[in-house]
Amino acid sequence: MSTRTWTLLSICLVLAQAFFGVVAADDKTKLGNNTIERTVQLRTHSIYAPYIDQDLQNRWWDFGADAYINTNKHIRLTQNKPHQMGWLWSRLALTASNYVIEVEFKVSGEPTHLFGDGMAMWITKQRTQEGPIFGNQDKFEGLGIMLDTYANARHSYGFPRVIGVQLDGQTEYDWHNDGDSQSLGACSVNFRRTNVATKLKVTYVKGSFLDVKIQYKAWDEWTDCFNIPGITLPTNPFIGFTALTGDVSDAHDIISVTSYSAILSPPEAPLNTIKKNKIWQRNPYGTDGVQGSSWFAFLFKLALFAGVCAGGWYGYLEYKRRQDYGGFNFGSGGGGAYALGGGPGSAGIGSAGLGSGGLRSGGYPSPGLSSGGLRSGGFPSPGLGSAGMYANSKRF
Repeated sequence: MSTRTWTLLSICLVLAQAFFGVVAADDKTKLGNNTIERTVQLRTHSIYAPYIDQDLQNRWWDFGADAYINTNKHIRLTQNKPHQMGWLWSRLALTASNYVIEVEFKVSGEPTHLFGDGMAMWITKQRTQEGPIFGNQDKFEGLGIMLDTYANARHSYGFPRVIGVQLDGQTEYDWHNDGDSQSLGACSVNFRRTNVATKLKVTYVKGSFLDVKIQYKAWDEWTDCFNIPGITLPTNPFIGFTALTGDVSDAHDIISVTSYSAILSPPEAPLNTIKKNKIWQRNPYGTDGVQGSSWFAFLFKLALFAGVCAGGWYGYLEYKRRQDYGGFNFGSGGGGAYALGGGPGSAGIGSAGLGSGGLRSGGYPSPGLSSGGLRSGGFPSPGLGSAGMYANSKRF
């Protein structure tokens, strides 16, 4: 198949995507009894390289303590040194009722069996309050998702571990037992020193559920960590990330944070309501049903798409036919008597510009300019068209 045919087919496929919405038709996420119809990115609660502006600040985020920024790589909350603490907090409260937060992070250090202490993600009423709980204050109000790498007690499960804890602002975190008695959900995953980017995805629908997934095995492979039904988090919370090292240490990095407001689909209509709106059935207001209108639009788009493809194919065939028969001619090539602008023996204009032979005089052929040039002869004769360019008997 020729290159032009492939080009035409590619154009048809692009038009099909434009007409039928192939790309975004199935962009829905089903979680529990809720369907997230679409998401809208929240610039105020997202951050990625280079992290800071020309004033070495960020309009939407604060960072402090031992945290520092490498504009090409990460926000490092703690270095791989003992007794460090760092934090990153949003400046503005999150006003969305339903949201999705995706965090790319990295925990790295020496390949030993002693490392710690870990880092945490916070969705709380307070912000930038330094303290002993992975660098944040104790008695927090809201949700903490602990990425704990050091076990303070013996457990039947392994570490590193992701733990979800919700406190009321009055209760202390049970750090002696690694929050075991307060855990709403948890999973043991080795997110430290991985070969792929480690990511945490938190999806919250108000009063319905909190879902936490983690990527650590392979690219775009999400592992379910925990799901908490019927949970309600504080309204207008701040988003934060903190890390802490003790006698043992690790480097804790935030690579990027991307937050979205989640738009839910409307509740499904009851079965008896659906039956009343069959295809092409009219409603009490005299307008066609939604499904009938959508079918009409589909058929219209199909006919329009077919017409565009047919027109493009016909144009391609016509173009190929003219190429096979010598292109678009405006006169005969050569020295015929009926070429455009010709007198007897003139060349006229051929498909490639001036016909070969240029202007000839009748008598003596003589060399002159190359194809399309002036040639001289014994007698002056008309050259290009009726305008008449005459050559003398004198040779060029």
